[in-house]
Amino acid sequence: MRLGILAGFDANWQDTLEKIKIAEDLGYEMISTGEAWGHSVLPWLTVIAANTEKIQIGTGILNTFSRSPGAIAQEFATLETISGGRMVCGLGSSGNLVIEGFHGVEFDRPLRRIREYTEIIKMLLSGQRLQYEGEIYTLQRGFRLLGFEPVREDMPVWIAAITPRSIQQTGEIADGIYPIHWPKKSFEPLKRQLAGASRDAGRPEDSVTIAPFTNVYVTGEGDDDSVWRNARQPLFHYTNRMGSFYWQMLSRSGYESEINDSRAAWADRDADGALMAFSENMVREIQVIGSIEEVPQLLQARADAGAELQMVPLPQGTTAEVGRRLEQYLGG
Repeated sequence: MRLGILAGFDANWQDTLEKIKIAEDLGYEMISTGEAWGHSVLPWLTVIAANTEKIQIGTGILNTFSRSPGAIAQEFATLETISGGRMVCGLGSSGNLVIEGFHGVEFDRPLRRIREYTEIIKMLLSGQRLQYEGEIYTLQRGFRLLGFEPVREDMPVWIAAITPRSIQQTGEIADGIYPIHWPKKSFEPLKRQLAGASRDAGRPEDSVTIAPFTNVYVTGEGDDDSVWRNARQPLFHYTNRMGSFYWQMLSRSGYESEINDSRAAWADRDADGALMAFSENMVREIQVIGSIEEVPQLLQARADAGAELQMVPLPQGTTAEVGRRLEQYLGG
């Protein structure tokens, strides 16, 4: 079982950094964090890179609209040097609300843009001169990253993908995939689709690491009703307040009844009904929820189903409490 952690930036960043170091010492493989319309993620990853030694460090995710592919390549060139070649460039399209409403950029052709960003960033980070002819970008002046010596032959690019077309493209071009709210029963079909897309693109079938964002909820330590409500909350939010991609994915995964009931309740602004529409079976398939003794087994079951590197949120609490909880996740 392979685990990583999700840890964002906040005012207590020094404390978070100490917890990340503990995760590294325990054998967690990766630290990842993303950005929406809050703090920039890249200065935070620089701090992490300078204060860790072996853990992989990734974005989960950077959007492909607010920075040019050249700008992202510049940032990762610096991070690759500081980290000694431990970076993972996580990309995604975000959505039109953020891209147009916050960045003021037209949300146009997101899939094509992800493909071209991936190809351009990989070209620059491998030390090649930039000769690129795309549908969005034509870059023919022969630039390469000034003063940058590649730390390794290829820096991995992982993509946040949940739609059939995006998954297909990810299998063709990427090194990893970040699925979110992905049911355990759907990992094997995901693996088959990625393998087929990679094979059709002339790549090895195991080219893409499956690294789902995996929420963990521990019962038996207090108010379990509140724990279950908390476990349903992300499903409510992504179904009703995050555009169509997420609820359509969950409907395709066999939860059309729950999705329809939640959306109907929310249309009437029945927040409690929309929250409780998600069945216990659905929650258990998507989230890890159980006693602390059960959590390692539940994580292992998802790993056995095809979740190769599960990214779990950094637990709450003091440094000592977080360290103990991270150890418990591993079965210690």
